[in-house]
Amino acid sequence: MKTGILIGYFEPLHLGHLADINHATGQTDTLHVVILPKDGDSLFKPTLQDKARAVQVACGFFDFVKVHTAQSLNLTDLHGQAWAYDEPNSDTSVISLIINALHIYDNPTLFVKQSFANNLLSNTPLTIQTQQMTPLPNNAYNSIAIYQNPITHFHAIAPSAKQNYTQTVCIVGGESSGKTTLVHKLANHYGAHFVPEMGRLYTHSDLGGTEIGLQYSDYPIIANQHYLAMQNALKNAISPITIIDTDFITTQAFCQTYENRTHPLLTAFCENIKMDHTIMLDNNVKWVADGMRSLGSDDERSAFSKTLMRLFDKHQITPHMINDKDHHSRYLSAVRFIDDVIFKK
Repeated sequence: MKTGILIGYFEPLHLGHLADINHATGQTDTLHVVILPKDGDSLFKPTLQDKARAVQVACGFFDFVKVHTAQSLNLTDLHGQAWAYDEPNSDTSVISLIINALHIYDNPTLFVKQSFANNLLSNTPLTIQTQQMTPLPNNAYNSIAIYQNPITHFHAIAPSAKQNYTQTVCIVGGESSGKTTLVHKLANHYGAHFVPEMGRLYTHSDLGGTEIGLQYSDYPIIANQHYLAMQNALKNAISPITIIDTDFITTQAFCQTYENRTHPLLTAFCENIKMDHTIMLDNNVKWVADGMRSLGSDDERSAFSKTLMRLFDKHQITPHMINDKDHHSRYLSAVRFIDDVIFKK
């Protein structure tokens, strides 16, 4: 039986990696994919488990692909030793450690990118050269470039890994501040998925269309549905950003306003599920009645805004404020912020 080994960082897993896996599996009966930690300064910090999950989801149909991590092989003391088939260095000592940890004794095939094969052979100890090295054809994907700028190369990231490279942009504010309209505009502008406001959907689906039946026990249900919708949007991310309509802190602010108390489950969501960026819309546009809203007076809108800011401060979140007095200007301000902070335009 022919056994192959593919050692790399897979950070992020991209279409070039998947093409290489496809090519390698065509030359072996069993392919062992070994994922190592990458010591770098990227904004994104996927865990080894995140990276293993991405590879396993992409290759889940192939029972001849076996996925390992340095941790699962008990290689936890590498002391900076690292090597990847598509961006190798001269330190090949980790290769022998991995082969021994895999308990493979039938002269496995070690795959390496074609552009590095000759240099690797000339700098590889004889004990490792006795393994069969097979070059993988070069392709258009540059692992180093994709790692250094995953936002620019988002299209090249494997679908199963995109959830670790999309940033959440949450739009918050009081009632009738234009949150939902802005969410839809931004989703259209960036070609992004968005998560709708669950409180509004829940009011229609479970309360008959108005908040007259809303009570304390409804808030954790709304928050849980919001969390599940977020996870689904991130799992299926199609853009470097994913837009979120309202966050858990805003839901808690409504709970405190309407019920005069906070909910512990919402507190847990606030503390453990953080957005990458939060944009807060000021309550300085005209309030529009829609049959669901009830905090329409200036005093009520001001009080809610103060409650929301206190909760943001409590959870150590500083939202980016947008206080333009018309909705189109707010949209333009949001685009400028996102382009500057995320896309670095």
